[in-house]
Amino acid sequence: MIGPVRVVGAGLLGTSIGLGLSARGIDVILADASPTNLSLAIDYGAGRAATPADAPQLIVVCVPPDVTADIVARELEAFPEAIVTDVASVKLAPLTELRARGADTSRYIGSHPLAGRERGGPLAGRADLFIGRPWVVAAHDDISYQRATAIDDLILDLGATLVEMTPEEHDKGVALVSHVPQVVATLMARRLTDAPASALNLAGQGLRDVTRVAASDPELWVQILGANPAPVREILLALRDDLDRFIGALADPSAPGARRQVAEEIAGGNAGVARLPGKHGQDRRYASLTVMVDDTPGQLARLFNEIGEAGVNLEDLRLEHSPGAQIGLAEISILPEAVSRLTTELAARGWRIVG
Repeated sequence: MIGPVRVVGAGLLGTSIGLGLSARGIDVILADASPTNLSLAIDYGAGRAATPADAPQLIVVCVPPDVTADIVARELEAFPEAIVTDVASVKLAPLTELRARGADTSRYIGSHPLAGRERGGPLAGRADLFIGRPWVVAAHDDISYQRATAIDDLILDLGATLVEMTPEEHDKGVALVSHVPQVVATLMARRLTDAPASALNLAGQGLRDVTRVAASDPELWVQILGANPAPVREILLALRDDLDRFIGALADPSAPGARRQVAEEIAGGNAGVARLPGKHGQDRRYASLTVMVDDTPGQLARLFNEIGEAGVNLEDLRLEHSPGAQIGLAEISILPEAVSRLTTELAARGWRIVG
């Protein structure tokens, strides 16, 4: 980037963009409807306040989806030489609305960084938030490739991985991998509200994995789902058909074909999980080894160190706490050919291997 870059919205994404660009010496201009958010973002070093003489090269709009088109239109009009992008999680609706308004979409292209944190606001901003994360550029025919290069520069300077999609492809994609999972997690978590404590005490990592995103902001998700209803509804209807088949099979598990139906549905899930990209975007699969770790200082660090001393690379880690016991279960992912050797090595060092 050359800059200056104007960032409208000093929440998590806006502040993180400002911090990342400021760290590279780029002049960042911050604007926000909230004076408190603006002051905090400036105090944290994400940029400076706007002045009448500002002439930004690029404007990044980081506001909620229901006002994205309004703010983009305002910025296009206020800065007729600037390129404008936004980071909303839906891409077709803002473009459609801007075209309907007659806005200059030859200077606008939507984008979407698939990055975030469990907390929002400027205090949660991080300069490294986007490193290694996908950042979609939703190309359309109104803007030339040459004009859009400023957005490519922004993405690459922040360490993200640029992904080109059409707005339609993007919205269908996030419906499948983000929006519908949010709905499923929410509905599953609602089943827990009236559940007896005795049942909840049995909860393990599986339930926590399924419901993790259910703690999301309701107001934001009303906006996101309202802006992308058709792709989400299409997937939910297909999911309802899947549920109906499963429910039918469970109505009489001893009926001819019922167990086969359940098995085929579970196997279908296995096939879907196998398609998810693994570490570094590769599709290589790893084996799991679960080690019991005492809940005392330094034990997890000791485990990591001794895995390294055994000459085995730790590919991934999940940590689960055992209810009512002062131990954790560290599920480590390693290359399949290293399982036997590492099991023997860790057992010799006193570690308890589950199973």
